[in-house]
Amino acid sequence: MELGDLLVAVPLGLLAGSLAGLLGIGGGLIFAPLLLWMGLSPHQALATSTFAIVPTALGGPVIHLRHRAIPWKEGFVIALMAFASALVFSRLGRFAAGWQLLLMQSLMYWVLTVSIRAEQGDGRVDDSLRVPLTGLGAVGAVAGLAGGLLGLGGGLVMVPLMVRWLDVPIRLAIRFSTLAVACSASAASLQFFFEGRGQLSIGLLLGLTAALAAQWSASRLDSIKPQTLAWLLRGLALLLALDSGRRAMQLALQMH
Repeated sequence: MELGDLLVAVPLGLLAGSLAGLLGIGGGLIFAPLLLWMGLSPHQALATSTFAIVPTALGGPVIHLRHRAIPWKEGFVIALMAFASALVFSRLGRFAAGWQLLLMQSLMYWVLTVSIRAEQGDGRVDDSLRVPLTGLGAVGAVAGLAGGLLGLGGGLVMVPLMVRWLDVPIRLAIRFSTLAVACSASAASLQFFFEGRGQLSIGLLLGLTAALAAQWSASRLDSIKPQTLAWLLRGLALLLALDSGRRAMQLALQMH
C-alpha cells in the first residue's frame, strides 16, 4: 500500500468503523468501493473487504455482550447460521464474473432502500420479547450470503429484515446484526485465506483502524433515535445502489 493510499484508507477506516458500530453493518460498504478505487479487481476487493470486516465487526459485539444487551439463545442461533452459510457461499463467488457480483450488490441495495423503516421501542433486552428462532436463522443465512458471496457484512440486509418481518426493535436488530456480521465475515475470511484470495495485510490495516471507531460508536447506540437510524440506513443503501450499479455497467461494457 502506497503512502497516498494509506492517507485515504485510515480516515475511511475510521468512518467505516463508526458506521459499523452505530448501524450494525460490517463496513464492507466503505471498504469494497475503496479497494476497487485502489485498483483491486472485484474478486480481490470483495475478499480483502471481508478480511477488514472481521476486526471491524468484532468491536460492536464486544460492547453489547459486555452490557448483556444481546439475548444469548437468539444471538447464538443467528451467529451459527451466519457462520455456516458464509462457508457455503464463499465457495460460490469465484464462479461469478466481477460485474455480476456488483450488479447483485446494486439490486440488493435498491430493495433495501425502499424497505427500511423504524419501529418504536428502545431495543433493550426484554424477557417478554419473543423473536422466532427460525426467522433469526434465516436472517443469519442472508448474512452468510452477503458476506461469503458479495464481500459485505450483511448488516444493511439483516437490520431491515428483522425490523420489518420479525418485529424486532431497530436497536436490538442492530445488536443481532453486529454479532452475525462478525461470524459470517470470519467464516468467509477463512475460505478466502486458504484460496489465496484478497490482500490480508491491507484488510487487517483497514479493519483494525475501523475497530477502534466501532467500539466508540456502539457504546452510543442507545442515544440515537430509531427514526434517525432508519434514515441513515436508507441513505447509505441508496448511495451504494447507485455506485455498485455504475461499476457493474462499466465492467460489463469493458468485457464487450
